Amino acid sequence: MPELPEVETVLRGLAPSMEGAVITRAAVNRPDLRWPFPEGMAGRLTGKRVLQMRRRSKYILADLDSGETLLIHLGMSGRMTVSGDPLGRFVHSHPAAEKHDHVVLDIDNGARVTFNDPRRFGAMDLLPTVGAEAHPLLAQIGPEPLGNSFDGPYLADRLKTRRSPIKTALLDQHVVAGLGNIYVCETLYRARISPARRCDRIATSRLIALAPIIRQVLLDAIEAGGSSLKDFRQASGELGYFQHSFDVYGREGEPCRSEGCDATIRRLVQSGRSSFYCPQCQR
Repeated sequence: MPELPEVETVLRGLAPSMEGAVITRAAVNRPDLRWPFPEGMAGRLTGKRVLQMRRRSKYILADLDSGETLLIHLGMSGRMTVSGDPLGRFVHSHPAAEKHDHVVLDIDNGARVTFNDPRRFGAMDLLPTVGAEAHPLLAQIGPEPLGNSFDGPYLADRLKTRRSPIKTALLDQHVVAGLGNIYVCETLYRARISPARRCDRIATSRLIALAPIIRQVLLDAIEAGGSSLKDFRQASGELGYFQHSFDVYGREGEPCRSEGCDATIRRLVQSGRSSFYCPQCQR
């Protein structure tokens, strides 16, 4: 599942071609993805200008001049790619249509945005821009880890009395938005905290120090274009490459990269998800 860096990377790839432009034609090629598309979606998108592109957690939001916002979730295998971009950032023209091109948006500047999703776990919805944050998918999400409302004291206050493992707590979208398995594993390695350690048994100073580490891990991943493990592609169609910088994720049995550490990376299962960590560096 794409996490915050992957979604942010896609957003940054889409914005130059979509923001301020008009959707001249919207084609919706099936009735649903994970859920049914909103009624009349193609007609409600056609002819509308995109005022702003933004992200909330793992959702892309496109505010339209109709007073509606297009909400997009990539799901497990969803890809949004741009072709025919007049800005000259992409070398390919419009490709031939593929079987799983479920939504296609033609833009008045010559660009085409295609949502392709073989497994159909993605989603799109249209909602009123005013009050969009009250949408059921967005209403209970915590602060953005790259935003001003997220800092060490906030994080420590939310975690210091929790009895759950720190890994589980950081995956809770009510606590902080957009974090997923990969980046929590990488964050805890940099913080030298075991994923199994209970929150209420971690010193407050260490919880405070987690916030800037989370921010830096995410910024490093965004700079690398996200992580491509299976299906993820940037809006240009290119792979992300942060996976080449993983310190622990997916490295079970490989040597720890910390200088002077002779341990190997281990894996444990927490709430059905794999956690990767160094048993010597992380306590």
